[in-house]
Amino acid sequence: MTPAARQLVRPPLVAVLDYGIGNVHSAQKALERGGADARLTADPEVIAAADGVVLPGVGAFGACMEALRSSGLEQPALDAVASGRPFLGICVGMQMLFSRSEENPDARGLGVIPGTIKWIPTDPSTGPKIPQMQWNRLDIVTADPMLVGLGDEPWVYFVHSLHGVPENPDVVVATVEYGTTLNAAFRLDNVFAAQFHPEKSSAPGLALLSNFVDVCVRSASENSAEISAEISADIGADEVSA
Repeated sequence: MTPAARQLVRPPLVAVLDYGIGNVHSAQKALERGGADARLTADPEVIAAADGVVLPGVGAFGACMEALRSSGLEQPALDAVASGRPFLGICVGMQMLFSRSEENPDARGLGVIPGTIKWIPTDPSTGPKIPQMQWNRLDIVTADPMLVGLGDEPWVYFVHSLHGVPENPDVVVATVEYGTTLNAAFRLDNVFAAQFHPEKSSAPGLALLSNFVDVCVRSASENSAEISAEISADIGADEVSA
């Protein structure tokens, strides 16, 4: 164990944003199984103190964005992203990180990942059936710490009618085949976003959430090491000046 890792002697605090939409308890429980001190919260102070933040979501894009803003959690979510701490968006929480959605064109997203949430292409006679509500194989196109240990083509659970189309295709780290190739997971700096439900995806989903917990531990340990170095430097400077 590195000196930095030894400084984190507690489970990482993960704030699961509770803004009154959907069942967020399953995500919280899955994160606890992964080793986190996962807390459902609408408290900006808890969110600001957390080692990592999770934005879940189910239902309609516009309703979720309205609920997030009404609960006063839009700015704390954006502040968490800007802080550089690990941030995870799940399902509609993933979609909310985009700029806009065809589902509710008048609703403004968080704009963290520039791009548009678009309807899954389908044909009335040939399909595919919308929504996609099934297990499907994930195609990992870019290596990512969040995807370590999931296998080459892990089966994960989807429930969605739309998918993310980012302005920069390089942020796509995983896709899925459903009538055509759909984008399924994204990475932009400290933000990871998944269209599928890891908390409902059995072993691969738990592995992903455990990876998020590990990323939170490393991030918190690095921050602790930086703070310790700054304190040591300040003490050294005071001793020299004395």
